[in-house]
Amino acid sequence: MGVRTDQKAATREKVLEAARDLFNEVGYEETTIRAIAERAGVSVGSVFTTFASKAEVLSHVMSHRLTALYAELDRVTPFLRGSTADKLCSIFAIHYEFECRRVKLFLAHIAASYNPANDPGVTPYGRNPRLNQMLLDVLEEGVRKGDVRSDLDLPLVVDTLKAAYAWNYRMTAAAGGDLEAAQMSAAMDRQISIIAEGWKPR
Repeated sequence: MGVRTDQKAATREKVLEAARDLFNEVGYEETTIRAIAERAGVSVGSVFTTFASKAEVLSHVMSHRLTALYAELDRVTPFLRGSTADKLCSIFAIHYEFECRRVKLFLAHIAASYNPANDPGVTPYGRNPRLNQMLLDVLEEGVRKGDVRSDLDLPLVVDTLKAAYAWNYRMTAAAGGDLEAAQMSAAMDRQISIIAEGWKPR
């Protein structure tokens, strides 16, 4: 049983690595399960034994990547300084710097999130408790410090921030431009400054 478990784990990692590279190289829609299996050096049946669908493969690829991202954020977030807006700008700048290394992969994650037929094993973009809590913590700290109005619907503010973050990718990709972390961060900074006008104490 131990050998079989090890083999399954090794196959899983091969599939995730192959899928990550293919999603980033050719895009989500163009990548097939057969192509993933060929790149991983396993059978198509082995892929389906491990994952229910391509969307679930993508979900696990992103989950693996986000673990590394949030390890970095956990390290730096306690040292962020400035206003609530400043801290949020820093958090999203770290996200852009990380995700712009594999833009097509992240765009695939966003696009797949709008698929109503996603399997139960799929965690779409936006349904991310770590990011939600991180943003909520910053906003709640802002309330305690008098930087943010206490009567706001903070989860709604979090959703608005995430929507702006994802929209910057979609708009830039639609325009056919190259996605650069500095460009994305500058756009997000402007959006946060506008959103922040609505949370200022009155």
